[in-house]
Amino acid sequence: MSKRALISIVSKQRSKDEEAIEVKTPGSFSKDDYIYRAIYDETEISGMEGTTTTLEIEPDKFVLIREGSTSTRMEFMKDNRYTTLYNTPYGPLELIILTKDLKVNVNDKGGEVYVNYDMSVSGQTPQKTELKIDIKA
Repeated sequence: MSKRALISIVSKQRSKDEEAIEVKTPGSFSKDDYIYRAIYDETEISGMEGTTTTLEIEPDKFVLIREGSTSTRMEFMKDNRYTTLYNTPYGPLELIILTKDLKVNVNDKGGEVYVNYDMSVSGQTPQKTELKIDIKA
């Protein structure tokens, strides 16, 4: 059973004094067995218009799936290294994700996901990033 939700995503690079990037968007929230799913459409602001993002949330694993003009599957598990292809309109990029910390506090009414990770693109210097997701269903 899917219900409407307000999904807030805050992304901040830890190595820079830049402002955090925050996106609030309507979407849907559901539970399938033990996996919670939040689904929303990307907007022009994110630069990924025409892309649908699915967040799959488990107690010890978080997966971000994008399908559309941009497509990728990114897995986050504490102390885990994950390599994936990020397909953009300009061509594919290899991403290496090293998850330092993952905290999941989600129930049938929504909740929060916190991910602290390093991500490098095609062997470049890793970007230290914090991602905070808040789901209100």
